Amino acid sequence: MKRFDEVMATFWGDGDHVVQQPLTDELVREAECELGVTLPSALLDLLRIQNGGIVAADHDAFPTGRPTSWSEDRVPFDNLMGIGRREGTTSLLDTPYLVEEWAMPAPLVLLSGDGHCWIGLDYRTCGRDGEPSVTWFETDLDAELVLADDFRSFIEGLTAGSPCGDDSASAPESTR
Repeated sequence: MKRFDEVMATFWGDGDHVVQQPLTDELVREAECELGVTLPSALLDLLRIQNGGIVAADHDAFPTGRPTSWSEDRVPFDNLMGIGRREGTTSLLDTPYLVEEWAMPAPLVLLSGDGHCWIGLDYRTCGRDGEPSVTWFETDLDAELVLADDFRSFIEGLTAGSPCGDDSASAPESTR
């Protein structure tokens, strides 16, 4: 497993898709107030480098050890939402709406996803000021899978989604 500092140095991919304005302490305070939780310091460290965006190919999946609707042995993490209100860009601030829309449990802070599948900070066990686990949610199947005990461990456990950069060959038949 890589150390957090090593991953952080190469975490972000190219492009400005889903990138918000630079993160400020004021934006963090507003987000924590609006979301009703304390965000993990490791998440804020990454968002201070770049406030959301595409994740580099070396870090765009997390191994699961069991099949999901996405793959036999991992889940995707190709982007990380930032904190902000850039028009046309989904943000961590959209979590309350998305949790309600997709009938997910609360309190959560969604990090990445498309509606049918999400990765989120799960505050149900630790409470709103604790260190949340990182959980995979499959809304169509009403299923969830804890990926990591905390955000730092999640980031340290990220791997490349596919050695060839194309996941279509390993995706289960039902998702092709």
